[in-house]
Amino acid sequence: MIDKATVKRIIDVADIVEVVGDYVHLVKRGSNYMGLCPFHNEKTPSFSVNRQRNICKCFSCGKGGSPVNFIMEKEGVNYHDALLHLAKKYGIKVEERELTDQEREQQSERESMLVVNEWAMRQMESNLTESEEGKTIGLQYLYQRGITNEAIAKFHLGYAIDKGQDLYDKAIKSGYDVKHLKSVGLCGESQQGRYYDRFRGRVIFPVHNPAGKVIAFGGRGIKGEPAKYINSPESQIYVKSNELYGIYQAKTSIIRQNKCYLVEGYMDVIGMWQSGMENVVASSGTSLTDGQIALIHRFTENVTLIYDGDAAGIKASIRGIDLLLSHNLNVKVLLLPDGEDPDSFSRNHTPEEFREYIENNETDFIRFKTQTLLEGCGNDPIKRAEAIRSIVKSLSSISDMIKRSMYIQDCSRLLNVSENILILEVKKARGEVVEEQRKKIERSSASTDSAEASIYESMASKKAATDKEDTTFCSILRPLEKNVITYCVRYGMSDYAATDADGEIVYLKVFQVIADEMSLDNLTFTTPVYERIFQRINDMYSEYSAQRGEFRQELDAEVQKRYRAGLDKIASEQLSVEDIAHKEDLLKRELDVFCSSRESEFDKLYVSKILSSDPDDELRNEVLNLITEKYNLSKYHFKTTRIEVESDKLSELIPRVIDEWKDGVLHVKIEQARAELKRITAENTGEDIVPIMAQIQRLAQARQQFAKQIGERIIVPKK
Repeated sequence: MIDKATVKRIIDVADIVEVVGDYVHLVKRGSNYMGLCPFHNEKTPSFSVNRQRNICKCFSCGKGGSPVNFIMEKEGVNYHDALLHLAKKYGIKVEERELTDQEREQQSERESMLVVNEWAMRQMESNLTESEEGKTIGLQYLYQRGITNEAIAKFHLGYAIDKGQDLYDKAIKSGYDVKHLKSVGLCGESQQGRYYDRFRGRVIFPVHNPAGKVIAFGGRGIKGEPAKYINSPESQIYVKSNELYGIYQAKTSIIRQNKCYLVEGYMDVIGMWQSGMENVVASSGTSLTDGQIALIHRFTENVTLIYDGDAAGIKASIRGIDLLLSHNLNVKVLLLPDGEDPDSFSRNHTPEEFREYIENNETDFIRFKTQTLLEGCGNDPIKRAEAIRSIVKSLSSISDMIKRSMYIQDCSRLLNVSENILILEVKKARGEVVEEQRKKIERSSASTDSAEASIYESMASKKAATDKEDTTFCSILRPLEKNVITYCVRYGMSDYAATDADGEIVYLKVFQVIADEMSLDNLTFTTPVYERIFQRINDMYSEYSAQRGEFRQELDAEVQKRYRAGLDKIASEQLSVEDIAHKEDLLKRELDVFCSSRESEFDKLYVSKILSSDPDDELRNEVLNLITEKYNLSKYHFKTTRIEVESDKLSELIPRVIDEWKDGVLHVKIEQARAELKRITAENTGEDIVPIMAQIQRLAQARQQFAKQIGERIIVPKK
């Protein structure tokens, strides 16, 4: 574990312009830097880098973030590895904090497993190219399959010597523990207690994670073994359903081309790679899983499934379509000619022919599924109805309404079915999907909300917050809460002039003013990520105070240095006593402005700089969205005229967004009470409706008070 002090040093030192500059040619434009986005192909620069906030953002594809976030996206690594990448770039020695006994044991176990896998890969690579057995058996087999030396090196292919304990003996001699050899599946133990090599006599395909760590192996039998392939067992470092073969080699190409080809096996990946299509990964013979799709989604939203043209291939492609759609991916399908797989097709055709075949034959998922399922149905209405229901199920998996609507139109033409009928059926199926999701959330956190409970007491309850997320009223509160949390993130530690009970001016931090208002009315954020952000800002105040003190000391030293330099300059000029006094006064005022400006900038940027590198992925990405502004005024505008910016109007803006939030809470409660009243009336339960009507009246009167403050007109029903 990297200790907090080292993490802070890495984050403080990492300069977004320098980090991005390693990948992108940047040109200064106004107060920002611009360049071509490294995450997608574009001709006009839309990738903006802001040194002041230490963030970057592509206003076309949306990717970017802090230096840590940028490295995670570009290199496809996790938070920890991104920090190590930056530490290496800036020559920072990474200090590990003292781990607990349990953490030390787990980390030691995991690291030992990775180390032994790395050693085994190098050993089996050497076997393939240097040993006589490896060259005559393993290497010749790969050559016969059309695998080139370049591909062998790229994918680190190897060979396991066909002796019972060859790898085991070498590992023990090299100092590796038999426990780790067994846990990663390199060695097994017989009933007689004798150790043996599991992969002996096989060509080896190492499996890497996105960071390039060797996490598993696949062994291909080449002597007619009963088991054609054997694979590493699952372990601390390898969960098969979360990994894809070839992802480490393909990730850069996937990002650059914004597309991923998904195939079934090791040889398929290598064959397509040799044909020039480097953005290809394999599910390694398993059915596609949520974890594998999430891994693809880290790099692109566009996936083409490539399967054999036989019945099994068609069935596999249909099975994976709905799962991909449920993850909001854009799906296409390519079936190869009957009897061909990506490996054989790549060997029997030139790279140009393969690419041309893909371009001419890959099809949109809905057309593929429609044509495939309707084949053989003939005029049988029952079979056609079943096929159409399967297609409707796929359409209901698409959450994007516009995209779903366009597919329904295409499907209507292809199936010769009324568009209105399809809309109704998809709506019904979509409702079932949403209802199932709602039930899952409901089962995980059941809660109640009393109709007579105070509006603010109910909002203070975390269970009520979960309820709000599960209702359509969330759409009312989320944008209002977003306005409030935006000011917390952008100006949380900035000074805010408030008036105390005695009418005296006191200076609080922006987040404290908002916290006081929330406490006054028992308000809390119903959007979970906003609540976490606000809590993090509260928690960082003591750390901010300490760092503010250190910053002030450094600033005082800088001011003193500038003051002495200024006095020396004045003394060198031939001036009268009055002129000297006047210039000294000007110097002091300039330094006061300089000091005040630097302090304000430190306060303003403190929260966003800390949170934009937070290890919580959802929190960090949300913060980056809140602080990113597409357009920034250049320094020229500030030189030529006085521009009033957002930070100048906080005393007006913050009270307004808080009042709008409170009004929104009241609005939601009124609608909930009306819904309850409607239910009681419709069901004729005999419940007393007078308390609910009285509650609606009280809430409406409260809204009227807020209307006076925020300039909206709300009509209150007569008593």
